[in-house]
Amino acid sequence: MTLIRKIGRFAPYGVAAGGALALSACNDSGLSQRSLQPIPPETLALMEQAGVTKESPTLIRSYKKESEFQIWKQRPDGRYVYLKTFPMCRWSGQLGPKVREGDRQAPEGFYSITPGQMNPNSSYYLSFNVGYPNAYDRALGHGGGSIMVHGACSSAGCFSMTDHQISEIYAILRTSFNNGQRAIQMQSYPFKMTAENLAKHRLDPHIGFWKQLKNGSDHFETAWREPTVGVCGHHYVFDAAPTAGHSLDAGAPCPALRQDPQIESLVAEKAAKDDAKIAELVAAGVKPVRVVYQDGGQHPDFTARIAEVSRPDALTAPPTEILIEEKPIKAPIRIAAAKSPVVALAAAKAARVQAAEASPATTVAIAPAAAAPAPTAPAAVAETELESTKLAALAAGAGAIGGLFGLRREAEAPAATTVSDVAKSEPAPAQPAAVKPPAPPRRAELKKPQASIATKKPEASIEKAKTPRAEAAPAHILPAIATASLRDAAPATPLASQRP
Repeated sequence: MTLIRKIGRFAPYGVAAGGALALSACNDSGLSQRSLQPIPPETLALMEQAGVTKESPTLIRSYKKESEFQIWKQRPDGRYVYLKTFPMCRWSGQLGPKVREGDRQAPEGFYSITPGQMNPNSSYYLSFNVGYPNAYDRALGHGGGSIMVHGACSSAGCFSMTDHQISEIYAILRTSFNNGQRAIQMQSYPFKMTAENLAKHRLDPHIGFWKQLKNGSDHFETAWREPTVGVCGHHYVFDAAPTAGHSLDAGAPCPALRQDPQIESLVAEKAAKDDAKIAELVAAGVKPVRVVYQDGGQHPDFTARIAEVSRPDALTAPPTEILIEEKPIKAPIRIAAAKSPVVALAAAKAARVQAAEASPATTVAIAPAAAAPAPTAPAAVAETELESTKLAALAAGAGAIGGLFGLRREAEAPAATTVSDVAKSEPAPAQPAAVKPPAPPRRAELKKPQASIATKKPEASIEKAKTPRAEAAPAHILPAIATASLRDAAPATPLASQRP
């Protein structure tokens, strides 16, 4: 009995010890400890060298083509300084924005990360949501969601890092949030906005969108301050605020905006220098290309570990650069209504030649041919109209390419030949001579009336083609593209060994 009483006295301590052991075992699972790992000493040393602290505000810049994930920290004067780059283990899809659920595209644009988007219990070690879709994506109807930066080196539309990398990145963001930063800006780019990259991708279908991102990049790289981001008229606007009584609506036209003249002057100056560099590269023979991946890419640092990533088969071959042929702009062809099958066939042939040589923005207009007595005329007219329809569709689909970032080649426009000019130059049709009513025809003369039929004036009316003159797009429609490498424009007091 005494022994039982002694054991009973220690029973509560045993239960408490067992509970503590169970709790310790739960913690050992790593679900709660992963998100609490400290920033490595090496990174803290870089912060000290850069004149920032671990609590300083953070900014992220990522580049898909280069597979780089950069961390920037804010100095006491409000300017950001580059800290370090994490090589990206895996990203999926192609260069270009994400537009729908399941397209395996890593998004491009300006996004905001808040404390509520941090996930310490991720199935991919640790993760945080980048904030896709933003106001710009929603205005364009782009769908999908749950785009993460996470570990496990596996991507289906996300930015994938190694577990060790995401642990450090997570710790940097967590520390900034704990010190009061409400949102961390993530600037996601297809590639570094250099003159070399933009010259090569100048005819890519996404170049109009990338020019918007370039403008945001210029705002950051001229002042080294986080740019304010707005959306109106289905476009990004940076460091701009609406005038009194107005607001920004992503789907509505932009109202009058207030901008800092000093910042805008610096951005314009940088854009002019970058435009000149792009023109120089094009003149030197840099060809326009489109880069096609099997399914995204990864940083060269991970080449030896290809078996550890998602879809390793998609990484066995490098991306393919497809040359895009760039041809000079020519004036549109204008052809009068055809009087004969020969003219109709010539019109169709000229249209095909023009289609092969015209730029994407050139529209070929062809007037329909009049019906001719010969049986081949309707086929020729149909062929001409079909070619015109195809060419109009081709021009409409590719017209968004425009000029070369503000550079425009003037077309050598010969005087257009109008319908009336061609009509004047052709001889008047022969009028049938007046004849007496013929006597009843004999059997041998039955075929003679066909000769008179051939001399009759065709009854088909010739309608003048009113084709508007195609003009080159004004330069202001496609704003000038500016490019600059972070290596060429380093932030104030950059780290000599850690430039992006």
